[in-house]
Amino acid sequence: MDKRERAEIFKQRLTDAVGRAGWSQTRLAQSAGLDRSTVSQLLLAEEPRLPSGQALAEIAAALQVSSDWLLGLSNHRGAASEILDQAVQMTEAARHPVDEQVLKWNAEVLGAKIRHVPAGLPDIFKTDEVHVFEYETAVRRTPQQAISDSAAQIALLRRLETDMEIAVPVQTLESFAAGEWQWRGLPSEIRKRQLEAMAASLEEFYPSARLYAFDARELYSVPFSVYGQHRVAIYLGQRYLAFTAPTYIRLMARHFDELVRSASVHGHEAAAWVADLARRVR
Repeated sequence: MDKRERAEIFKQRLTDAVGRAGWSQTRLAQSAGLDRSTVSQLLLAEEPRLPSGQALAEIAAALQVSSDWLLGLSNHRGAASEILDQAVQMTEAARHPVDEQVLKWNAEVLGAKIRHVPAGLPDIFKTDEVHVFEYETAVRRTPQQAISDSAAQIALLRRLETDMEIAVPVQTLESFAAGEWQWRGLPSEIRKRQLEAMAASLEEFYPSARLYAFDARELYSVPFSVYGQHRVAIYLGQRYLAFTAPTYIRLMARHFDELVRSASVHGHEAAAWVADLARRVR
């Protein structure tokens, strides 16, 4: 962004902040300790201009907004303490803490890219049998709730504007196929049906949904999701830690892109790869 574009954003946001406060130019000048002519130039000049650092700080303090917001460097208009509250959220939902919020976030950014690293198999592709196995002893979520949420996510995938990328470790699906780790005790016929159903879904929804498999020995990732340019949510177990600050969103989007670049299985290959895993289940 060049200096003129930054100045135009500043002018627009300053005008907005003054209007919301119900202030006149005189009131802003007095509150910020500036000459009225300075304020007038910032608000009315045909050629937008940027204030000095001192003037910017005084204006932001007077209007109780963030100087970063005035300059277009942040989407959060509040002062520092308020920005932290807005930019970092710990989600909690009455029914089950994760998925009601996830469905809402998915719907909010429909048409934008959603990047997702699941904690295990992607919920959106799980069969009812696997949901029952995984959630039959869960404290805060029932199998039927999990099944219902997956159905709602699949409904979103069927909309033409959906754009979802999923990155999983190769080892996750290999462990599932072998009945290891958290899937120990899950009958082979259920695991086989799950992988066959997942392969069919990946074929059906490509390219709206694309799965990439990376080697966890080369790159590590916590479970997280990036919802367009709106937020990134890191999975902590029964809760998500969500950030809406653009810096963190860009950081995690770049991390996801690194997983995709290092993937040994790419979106167009994923259905065939999962189908091959299903054939190896014994």
